[in-house]
Amino acid sequence: MNANGTISEILHGKRPEIWTTSPDAMVYDAIELMAEKNVGALLVMNGEQLVGIISERDYTRKVILKGKASKQTAVKEILSGHIICVTPAHTIEECLRLMTEHRIRHLPVMEGDRTVAVISIGDLVNWIISAQSSTIQQLQTYIAGVPG
Repeated sequence: MNANGTISEILHGKRPEIWTTSPDAMVYDAIELMAEKNVGALLVMNGEQLVGIISERDYTRKVILKGKASKQTAVKEILSGHIICVTPAHTIEECLRLMTEHRIRHLPVMEGDRTVAVISIGDLVNWIISAQSSTIQQLQTYIAGVPG
């Protein structure tokens, strides 16, 4: 496992599920789906077209703190419309940099115009931890002189 791997490598071990909502859905329904699926964000799709992302952060900052009602507020009113996307060829380091620079926690993964996955900061951190553990194990084996 390589700490400098690509998103494509992460996708091989990740479930292919992409949870989405419509721009016309109510925020309450989107939050309910996030809770049900145990995810922190949903892609907002208009048919096959990615039009934004709605996250728990959007909900807290744009609904709760503004005194809006989640059952009367449409997703399109609060979604993050500036979408930063990556491809399977992007490196983990590039994605971490993008997430840090833009203060985001989720990146849609695109192949052309098609959305194929969503990568979270947790996916990237888990990959790095696994890669570091693998490297440590290899070094311990080498130091111990165990033939491999």
